[in-house]
Formats: sequence, structure tokens, C-alpha cells
Amino acid sequence: MEAFTIAVGSDVLDELRARLERSRFSAPSAAGWEAGADPSFLRTLVDHWAHDFDWRAAEHRLNAYPQFIDRGQHFVHLRRDASRPPVLLAHGWPSSFLEMLPLAELLEVDVVIPSLPGFGWSELPEGPLTRAAMAERYHSLMTETLGYERYFVFGGDIGGVVASWLGATYPDEVAGVHMIHGPFPASFDASPVAPEEQAFLDADDARGEWDSGYSAIMGTRPDTIAAALVDSPVGLAAWIVDKLRAWSDCGGDLESRFDRDSLCELLTLYWVTESIGTSFRQYLDYPENSPRPMITVPVAVTLSCEPPFELFPRSIAERAASDIRQYSTPGRGGHFLAFEEPQLVADELDAFMRSVG
Repeated sequence: MEAFTIAVGSDVLDELRARLERSRFSAPSAAGWEAGADPSFLRTLVDHWAHDFDWRAAEHRLNAYPQFIDRGQHFVHLRRDASRPPVLLAHGWPSSFLEMLPLAELLEVDVVIPSLPGFGWSELPEGPLTRAAMAERYHSLMTETLGYERYFVFGGDIGGVVASWLGATYPDEVAGVHMIHGPFPASFDASPVAPEEQAFLDADDARGEWDSGYSAIMGTRPDTIAAALVDSPVGLAAWIVDKLRAWSDCGGDLESRFDRDSLCELLTLYWVTESIGTSFRQYLDYPENSPRPMITVPVAVTLSCEPPFELFPRSIAERAASDIRQYSTPGRGGHFLAFEEPQLVADELDAFMRSVG
């Protein structure tokens, strides 16, 4: 394990600024965001990114967090209270460890925030990048590298699924799992599907009809789209901010949840690490995943406010987890709940960890 400091070369930043200043923008296919990332918004965001955003200030702020690299795994490690089990905060896509920093600031226990394999400064491991493989990597970080005997996990999106795999695979060391998307069972064969469960499944299918194009191309032609995004900062911005707006609880106003500096910080991280393509690997490798066993450790669910999870019934989570201790539907905060509503998540996570002990 080695200490890590973010230090992006001036030549990299100069080239990025030059590319931004030479950007070309497409004509809109429909009004506003109806056909994807709004070209008008992209123009103003790119202008801010090129002329007003200060990466050096962001870099200085981020380097105040103790960061490390262990066997190609980047992570933040905040030491707070060694008398209580720590918590691992697991982000998803198209996010980064940045998403979890506001939450980490509010917690009084030790906090570990890994960058997913292939994201940022985390390298891809050998072999298929399955949820189980990511869980194994995180477990090794917590128990072998950092020496924790027992720990909690919080996550959403990919990070939430990895958290569920940690709870299912390592029940002796994982004290509990907290997720913002209710866990799915390996199958629905144990009992007939209830009407409220079917309503959610139907809504999930309907959502996939208008919002699954990104995953289809990342799962089948990742190198094709990556070639465009790793070479064009405008393309990279469009690919990411489209999902930040669609999935956050912003009511169509992206900047009500993500200010422009926060957007540019995330985009610059993806750009300088050239990791947008490697962030797609777990989509390509998705068919390699096996069914996850039942989660037997204590589970907490704080449902995000995003389609279709406003319809997610507790009964589906109970098919996947045998010991649900806490279940809430706050009705605010979307796919990036830890960033959008850090105090809400901190209160629920702290209550869960204290109840389990």
C-alpha cells in the first residue's frame, strides 16, 4: 500500500483546455433534453469547464483526503473511531469516489471509499469483472490490507450490488449492508409474484425501453463508444451529464443537484485518468455473473427517489435478504443519493450501524 497524491500534469490540462476551446456542437434533434444531452446546456458547461473551472483548486481540496493505492486499487481512508466497525462506501456508474465524500464528512466511524476497478486511478484486475470479483477485491482491501475484522458496506447502483455480494459471501466479516436500491433475488420462483411486485417489474421494463440504450452499447460495443469519448471532452460530458440529469432527483434541473464545478470535477477526473472506456468493462462482462446467494447479514434499505424505484415493494427485497432491519422511503434524493442528500443518508446509515453494533 502506497500513499497517493493527485498530480495532473500541466500539459494534460493545457491540452484539455485547447480541446474544449475547439469544440464542435451538434444541432439539436428535439427541444431541450428530449433527445439526450441538450446541446445548449453543453455549450455553456463546456465554456465554464474551459474558462472558469479551477482543477488545481479541486486537486488541492481532494488531496486533503488521505488516498492510497494497493495492488492497483485506489481508495480514500479516513480514520475516525477505531472502537466501532468501519464502513466501506461503494459508488456506481457514471460516478466516482467523489460521490461519497460529502457523506464521509458526516460519519464518525472509519470510512473507506474505493474507486471501482477500472474507474479513476483503479486498475482493472485480471479475469472477468463480475460483481463477485469486485466484492472479493473490496473484501481483500478491508481485511487483508487494512486489517479490519468486521465492517459495514453502503452502496448504490453497481456499488450497491457489490455490497450485496459482500454481505452474501462474507457474513462473518460483513456486519451489515445498506443499499439505496432494494436487492433483487436470484429468481422469483420461491413464491408467486404479487401484484405490487409485478407493477414494479412492468415499470422497470418500460423504463428500459427508453433508457437502456447506453447500457446496450456499453455492453456490446464498449470500444466503439469509448474511442469517441476518450478523444472528445464534449462527447464525454454529454454521455455522463445525460445520466446525471435523468437519474438524479432534480426535476429536470440538473444544476439543482450538481453545480457546474462539481460536474467539471467529475468530468475532469474521467478525462485525466482516461478511464471512461475501462469503466464500461463490468457492462461487457455482465453475462459472466452468477446468481447471488441469499443475503443473511443485517440489511438496511433507503430507497432512492427515481423511476421505477418509487414502486419497489419491500417484498422483493425480502426475497433477496433474510434479515431486513431498516427500510425507508424518504421520497427525495435520486440515483446519487449520497451526494444529493448526504445528511439523510448519514442519519440512516448511522442509525443502522448503531442498531447492529
